[in-house]
Amino acid sequence: MPDFLVHYLKTLGIANPQGGGWWTVVITFALAALFTWRGVPSLVRFAHKVGWADEPNHRRLNSEPLPNVGGLAIFAGVVLALLAALLLRPHVLDDVLVKLLVILLGGSLLVLLGFIDDQYGLPALFRLFVQLALALMLYAANVRIDATFGLAIDPALSLGLTALWIVGVTNAVNLIDGVDGLAGGVSLVTALYLLAASAQFESRAAATLLLAAVAGAVLGFLRHNLHPSSIILGDAGAYFLGYVLAASAILGNLKVSTVWALVPTALFLTVPIADTTQVVLRRLALRKNPLSHPGKDHIHHWLLEHGLDQQRVASLLWLLTLLSGAAAMRFQGMNWATTLTTSLGAAALLALATWRRRRAARKKR
Repeated sequence: MPDFLVHYLKTLGIANPQGGGWWTVVITFALAALFTWRGVPSLVRFAHKVGWADEPNHRRLNSEPLPNVGGLAIFAGVVLALLAALLLRPHVLDDVLVKLLVILLGGSLLVLLGFIDDQYGLPALFRLFVQLALALMLYAANVRIDATFGLAIDPALSLGLTALWIVGVTNAVNLIDGVDGLAGGVSLVTALYLLAASAQFESRAAATLLLAAVAGAVLGFLRHNLHPSSIILGDAGAYFLGYVLAASAILGNLKVSTVWALVPTALFLTVPIADTTQVVLRRLALRKNPLSHPGKDHIHHWLLEHGLDQQRVASLLWLLTLLSGAAAMRFQGMNWATTLTTSLGAAALLALATWRRRRAARKKR
């Protein structure tokens, strides 16, 4: 590797650019993208045959049945890439395997929960109960937000903040999944920013590898999910992405001594958090249950009503995610080289997926 490239990678916070750990992250990302990119078409054909699809209705934008099993593809891509990384370097995951397994266990249960809900429907309170249980599992595994206010109730506050964060982000990603490519693009950008931040610390190797797999799998999925999409995330995919991103953001045992200490981390997920907050407040003001009264009151619905098409809506909210993610990086002390490289890299990957999708759509005409 040329000396100037080694120096540049060290500037980005990579302590040993020529070491096995760095290349394991790169290979994990590439394999996850490849598995999902190539695997989705077969899954789409199978889903059409067995009827795993969202039917058109007054709330959805699709005009024909659309497979809703994108979460299965992303989950499979993540797991296969991590298994390949383990086979390539059997010792690289030794110190982080337990945390990876805990997060993947919770993610797999949410994939199952979301899949059943997509196909058959589940009560909102039951879904919330499962999400709370999985948040408590993370807390027990020491993936948590530690409240350090110096109060006797700090342990209870820690538990409450962790549960609120995990459940809130999990549902927030699900709620923005209303436009082709929106939730996937926001998740890709967020995963890349969190990856760049976690890569600065050896103690967060679990988050780094997991986020590399998630980012790669979402990139491969976006090729098929951008407008006009051939497959959507479904609750299974949105729950999985929200849960993994929420867990990864606090995997380094985030400690907060003031409410404002949560702001830098929350900035990574500005779009889904802001959208969910305004939806919940609006529905409560109308005396509606936010969990059981879906409607067209999201930010993307407002943008569609004002004349933007699906691709422009997704692109605008991607841009907001890029800006808020860059701000979060700076708040957390990342240098400009790391921030700009991550931002430009994320934008380039979104552009690549968009170009490939448009190219494929033109060939079908």
